[in-house]
Amino acid sequence: MIRKTLRCAAWAVAVLLGALAVFFAQTWFAWQREPRVHGGTANALWARHQWVGEPHTEADYRALAATLATNRITDVFFHAGPLEGDGRIPPSRYRHAGELLSAMRRLAPGVRAQAYVGQVERAGGGPLDLGDPGTRARILDTDRALLAVGFAGIHYDIEPVYPGDRDFLDLLARTHELTRDQGRLLSTALEQPPLEDWEAPVFRALLPRVGIDYPPRPTGAYLRAVASRVDQLAIMTYDSEAPTQALAGWHFAHHTERILALLGDRVTVFMGVPTYRTTTPWAEDLPTALRGVRQGIDALPHPPRRPYGVGVYADWTTSARDWATYRREWLGIGGDEIDHNRMNRGRPEG
Repeated sequence: MIRKTLRCAAWAVAVLLGALAVFFAQTWFAWQREPRVHGGTANALWARHQWVGEPHTEADYRALAATLATNRITDVFFHAGPLEGDGRIPPSRYRHAGELLSAMRRLAPGVRAQAYVGQVERAGGGPLDLGDPGTRARILDTDRALLAVGFAGIHYDIEPVYPGDRDFLDLLARTHELTRDQGRLLSTALEQPPLEDWEAPVFRALLPRVGIDYPPRPTGAYLRAVASRVDQLAIMTYDSEAPTQALAGWHFAHHTERILALLGDRVTVFMGVPTYRTTTPWAEDLPTALRGVRQGIDALPHPPRRPYGVGVYADWTTSARDWATYRREWLGIGGDEIDHNRMNRGRPEG
């Protein structure tokens, strides 16, 4: 009986190893394929707090505008927070926002400058309690103040958001009503979803939540619920911790194809790509991420009807060399242009 059990276990291990070997081989071969498309119809950049918190010169603003134009950035999320635990942001934290926005209107009139509002929720050990209606109301007051300064929209980065979080959906719905009434945008960042939706309940069952104990990965259903309440959705696809370039590239390609197939006809989507040193820098870097996103777009049966592209995280870690890589690998500038516009026919924003 023991020998039979051991033989069965050995067979199970052999089958598992064989399946993994096939998966790794397929991933490696898929990674060798050169994607046919370049670029997107909208691209975003997360920008540091100093742009609104500190004074800048005209030369600084001109350099920023030149960077945005050269790299075809359509949306910038200028960090205006973080939120206090009660949902407020003191105006002193963004005292120079008016100067920035005035310069943006003069020097980069086609770029949407959004107020990047974020904080860590109590579920992740932070001070923000979205479960408190008063906190959500004060966040809306904060949003009104930021829009009054002249921001083109509100960009939320509140973490962690677990699938089924109704308080976050309520905040999005009420904020969207506010931004829509003023002709502005609402965007939000979310974690990448699990590889498959069935993983979320498994995580929840195996790792009961106390703080951050299981990944706050949104399911497809929750992503659709979020998308129905915003104008733009940025997926934080980075930090895959993949050990090889082929696996990191597959990670970006898989999520890009899945997210755009799910939401690309509903909402503007930005796939987040890193310019910082990741936890596996030999595998996950900017060129790998961009190639993976391109492969994911290439796998779609038809182009998304809404604008789409990448979100660069972040301006404070992006060097001139990184921008050159971005232009070459993503925009197709400086290299052979292979059918760059084949899928770049998204519907204009609005």
